[in-house]
Amino acid sequence: MIHKIVRRPKVDDSHLPNHLSPILKQVYASRGCTVDDCELALANLLRPDTLKDVGKAAAIIADAMAKQQSILIVGDFDADGATSTSVCLLALRMMGATNVDYLIPNRFDYGYGLSPEIVQVARQKGAELLITVDNGISSIEGVAAAKALGMQVVITDHHLPGNSVPEADAIVNPNQLGCGFASKAIAGVGVAFYLMSALRAELRGRGWYQAQGIQEPNLATLLDIVALGTVADVVSLDTNNRILVDAGLKRVRAGRCRPGITALLEVAKRNTSRIVASDFGFAVGPRLNAAGRLDEMALGVETLLCDDMMRARRMASELDGLNAERRELETGMQQEALKSLESLSLDEAELPWGIALYQQDWHQGVIGILASRIKDKYHRPVIAFAEAGEGEIKGSARSIKGLHMRDLLELINARHPGMIIKFGGHAMAAGLSLRAGEFERFARAYDEAVRELLAPELLTGEIVSDGELNPAQLNMALARELRSAGPWGQNFPEPIFDGVFRILQQRIVGERHLKLVLESECGQTMVDAIAFNVDLTTWPDATIQYAEVAYKLDINEFRGNESLQLMVEQIEPK
Repeated sequence: MIHKIVRRPKVDDSHLPNHLSPILKQVYASRGCTVDDCELALANLLRPDTLKDVGKAAAIIADAMAKQQSILIVGDFDADGATSTSVCLLALRMMGATNVDYLIPNRFDYGYGLSPEIVQVARQKGAELLITVDNGISSIEGVAAAKALGMQVVITDHHLPGNSVPEADAIVNPNQLGCGFASKAIAGVGVAFYLMSALRAELRGRGWYQAQGIQEPNLATLLDIVALGTVADVVSLDTNNRILVDAGLKRVRAGRCRPGITALLEVAKRNTSRIVASDFGFAVGPRLNAAGRLDEMALGVETLLCDDMMRARRMASELDGLNAERRELETGMQQEALKSLESLSLDEAELPWGIALYQQDWHQGVIGILASRIKDKYHRPVIAFAEAGEGEIKGSARSIKGLHMRDLLELINARHPGMIIKFGGHAMAAGLSLRAGEFERFARAYDEAVRELLAPELLTGEIVSDGELNPAQLNMALARELRSAGPWGQNFPEPIFDGVFRILQQRIVGERHLKLVLESECGQTMVDAIAFNVDLTTWPDATIQYAEVAYKLDINEFRGNESLQLMVEQIEPK
């Protein structure tokens, strides 16, 4: 789908520091930045005590440590869950906890969250205190089962709560009613980090470190893991999240990150000294997620916990292999999904506003990525389903701007009681379960609800551009400034520019990537460019001399030499 290029309007940037280039000042101002937003110092992080129940949760954990009770961290099977689990486990060990372990439910056997079945597994492990990370806010039955067995439960989560919440001993979630924490977009790993910060202060107040004869730990050493989980979970990069991510990236660039993260960057062929947020999102995160999608996320957690570089490299190599397997599965599923939509896509009027897809042999570990790919192609909200056993199917949903997916599912659930077995999630992503026989009825109800809630103009994809660069601005200095001005990410997008260029050279590299040499329209500047996964029915074409290009400024590194390169977001013949 060719997206409409829309340029951001010029805004007042006079409040921003003059040491920034005019381009960067405008980029920052258009994203609503204040002077403080330009200074990503750790001292500017929101205070932990503004999180509801965080002090209560810290006291419960401190009491359990003092009694040497068995503490079990119950995580989730994605990158946010793996990083949250790792942060809690490492922090607790650093603070002197001697009886702490973790449990990641196998998604294929137990599904998501603290279920009654997982509570039974926890009981067998002898757990006395359960700490959920990146899950738990919807685990009403699981918490009740744990409480009935005499366990204490501390929930840390960031997902939106339903109409009722579990009766846990403490709930730390910025999105719960009555929580004054300003960053509602924080990832699960961020919530876990904040709880560990509050626990460190609680233990300090009790004189714990002196009594144990240990140093109070520096939790900043965990920020590389926090940054990875935050970026990989694609949460909005508000100022607080940007501070966390920026601090983590700086640790990596300085060579002070966990061996597991270093090893994952190595297998992804990323230069640790030049890492940016998107490397976590597109290189490390998917490899970590591959464990939870196809196998056991314990492999991902163990990679993050590992202190030995050689062992970390072996585990990273295994994750890399799982990721290659995941990509192969996903490609096949995507081709099948596109084939099933092919006839509809010939007539835009027939294409559903809300696309629901289901095939019996699809792998439930990959349907989220499939939904995302189809959403990108058709610019419509998509739910992809796969078999879950016992007559149920599980769906993974991805939305577009202007449609809150979890609220949509809540509306469908209210109109069709009993059709959805369970659901939960965010504005842009959600999950749900149905009985297999309900798929067709659900697909109709879903499409009807999307048509009701979504404005028609939002079905047209847009690329929001920061404007046109003149030939003199196509230079390495600006590329470097923009690179270091991040971290860029969800709702704090990396600058995109647009313009018309003359095509001097074009050829396919790899299987579907278009390598270009472009010249500015006035003929003053030549620059290399690359467009990934182009339509091979259009490109290459020697008869196309000019194209409208939307692009990001990038620096290409090859054999130690750096050169300017445009990363093409969209190219359309003129």
